[in-house]
Amino acid sequence: MEVDLHTVDAHGIRLSITENNVEVGRAFVYFMHNDLHDQPFALMEDVYVNEEFRGKGLGSDLVRQVIQLAQDANCYKLIATSRDSRPKVHTLYRQLGFTQRGLEFRMDF
Repeated sequence: MEVDLHTVDAHGIRLSITENNVEVGRAFVYFMHNDLHDQPFALMEDVYVNEEFRGKGLGSDLVRQVIQLAQDANCYKLIATSRDSRPKVHTLYRQLGFTQRGLEFRMDF
């Protein structure tokens, strides 16, 4: 039995919020396809706001923009991951309409 490799197209967008030409927040969204759906899916990654700017709604703004980009791309789902140690982030994601759907498994290299 052989495993065949096939390349698939994916692309990403980096969003950033700046103040006085200094980046204070960022997020990435990646768009990918699989064989299960005709529509793409999106993965949101590395949502970050500098500590001194937290609590001002910037993270919510970034996530809302990612949600809009996924909707505009006609994605069938948007995946957001977060560490167990970030309950405030989990609350934010729930407030913005995400639901928890299982576990994330990871292998660091």
